[in-house]
This record gives sequence, C-alpha cells and structure tokens, in this order.
Amino acid sequence: MQTSDTSTPGTGSSLTRRLLTFEVVLVLAVSLGRSGVYALVNLIATWTAPGSLSEQSAVMNGSKAPGREWLDLTYQLMGLAFGLVPAALAAYLLIRDGKDLRRIWYDRTRWWSDTARGAALAAVVGGTGLVFYLAMYAADVNVAVVAEDLPHVWWRFPVLVLAALQNALLEEIVVLGYVLTRLDDMDVRRPVAVVVAAVLRGSYHLYQGLGGFFGNVAMGLLFGWLYHRWGRITPMVVAHTILDVVAFIGFALLAGHVSWLPT
Repeated sequence: MQTSDTSTPGTGSSLTRRLLTFEVVLVLAVSLGRSGVYALVNLIATWTAPGSLSEQSAVMNGSKAPGREWLDLTYQLMGLAFGLVPAALAAYLLIRDGKDLRRIWYDRTRWWSDTARGAALAAVVGGTGLVFYLAMYAADVNVAVVAEDLPHVWWRFPVLVLAALQNALLEEIVVLGYVLTRLDDMDVRRPVAVVVAAVLRGSYHLYQGLGGFFGNVAMGLLFGWLYHRWGRITPMVVAHTILDVVAFIGFALLAGHVSWLPT
C-alpha cells in the first residue's frame, strides 16, 4: 500500500492522507476556499475596470432587501446563521474522528485569561492594521473598504456585532482549529502549515486588494504561531471579534465625518 493511503502515524486519525486531503478540500470548497476563489476573480474584475484601484470600493455588510426593514433583517439573520454551518461541519468532522475539542481548541478554565489575551492582541493588530490599510489605499493597491452600508434602523448595530462574531467564529474555527489540526494529522511541518493557513486567510480578502491580502497573511502568520503556542483558538476568536466590531461600528459612526477614512 502506498504511503499516501496509510493512516497518519501518531495522530490518532483513522483516515488516510488522501482522505484527509479530500476532506479539507471539500470543507474549504463550501466555505473559505470558495470565498478565496471568488475574491480573486473580484480583484481581477476590479483591477481591469476603468479607473484606479483606490477609486473602487468593496461593501462588507450591506442591505439585502432595501426599503423592507423586516425582510432585510430576516435575510441578515439567515445569512449569519447559515454562514456558521461550515464551522459546525469542521467541528463535527474532528469530533467524529475522535478529537477532543476541549483539548485542542479551548479550555473552559482559562476563559478570562484567554479573553484578556484576545483583547491585547486586538489592540496590537488593530492599530497596525489600520495604518497598513490606509498606506495601501494611498499607494493605490487597495480598494476603499466600506465596512457597512446598512439602513439606519434599530437592528443595524446588533447585526454588525453578530456579523463580527460570525466572521471570527467561522474563520478561526476553520483556518486555525480545523485546517491546522488536519495538517498536523497529515504530518505537515508546523511552520509550513502556518504559512499555508495564512495564505488561505489572505486569499479570501483579495477582494480588498493586495493590501488586504498581505495584511491578512501577516495576521494569519501571527495567529497561527500563537495558536500552536497557546493551543487554543479562544484568544484569536476574541481578538477577531473585537477587531471587526470596532471596524464595522467605527465605520458606521465615522464615515463621512472624518477626512482620513476612505468611503
């Protein structure tokens, strides 16, 4: 039997490398990998459109039923709920394979320390990321990222907070908790695995431009290293949630009122 068809040694996984690879490809094909392909095509479309890249924009959270408040809210909540299904699928596949998520993803006895780590991480990444984004936009290698374009209704800010939490759970569960775990199962060297996961993270941000890609690759390298160091995704979920809440609500409050924020 070929090596690629044998169970990965020392990992406890009963799946062959070939099946593990196929499983990862399928999970990504219905989630962030699919988003990466679309983001690449969107970038090409934006780059080949008339005008410079900085003259284009990308809306992250927009209305799904303009002028119909309750229908719009229904669509928003449906999108958020179904958007978490790939994360649930990834968790299910690991549990079915005998993995203990409490051991490899989170520790209930360290919620407070992990929350503090996440908040500190968000402060460092957030400040650096904003400066990097503005520099890339000024260099005309990034589009103007419109973090939200929702109607001014009562559910606007709650939906933005839920969108931030959904983004954090989906990305950190799939990219860190699932992909890095499966690459470990396939005996991929951890530095290589962290790079692969970071490039994946950058790929589905390509719609923002090269700045969005490289900025998220850098964040992915940091998050991947910290995940292997701490052994839990919780601090990164907290950090990611805070980053997106600040980005979404900050844009909603500042857009059109400050000159330095591209709109």
